[in-house]
Amino acid sequence: MADWELRPASAADVEAVAELRAVVLRADLERLGRYDEQRVRQRLRDGFAPAYTWVVEVDGAFAGCVALRPAADAHWLEHFYLAPRLHGSGIGTAVLRDLLDRCDRLGSPVRLNVLRGSPARRLYERHGFTLDTEDLVDVFMVRAPRKITAETRAVSM
Repeated sequence: MADWELRPASAADVEAVAELRAVVLRADLERLGRYDEQRVRQRLRDGFAPAYTWVVEVDGAFAGCVALRPAADAHWLEHFYLAPRLHGSGIGTAVLRDLLDRCDRLGSPVRLNVLRGSPARRLYERHGFTLDTEDLVDVFMVRAPRKITAETRAVSM
């Protein structure tokens, strides 16, 4: 696996993230009959919150992003996109594990939605997410916090 790190996002990252979103979601949105070249980017721009977003850098270069937004009863995992060339490299799993460990330490459930039929759903299921609800386009999932023990704390540090 390549070297990766998370850095806090800034407002200047919005266009790179919007473009990556369009690339990553295109096949699933087309399959669902929902792809619109402008809308896919604008939805990201409209909901981009740098305060809750990190940029994934691999070997010092932009490679993806992820947001973890606090809500009343959970944290929402949003805008988790990784450059297609890195899919299957283990970086997405490592980033997800890092964020889930943070939420476990807080005792916070994590919620997300994924497009129906997306291969990303398998990643989330492997990490303990289960079906909450679904509609014709989205699958909403939730993961209860894992109990932190001295042994798991040592492994996650």
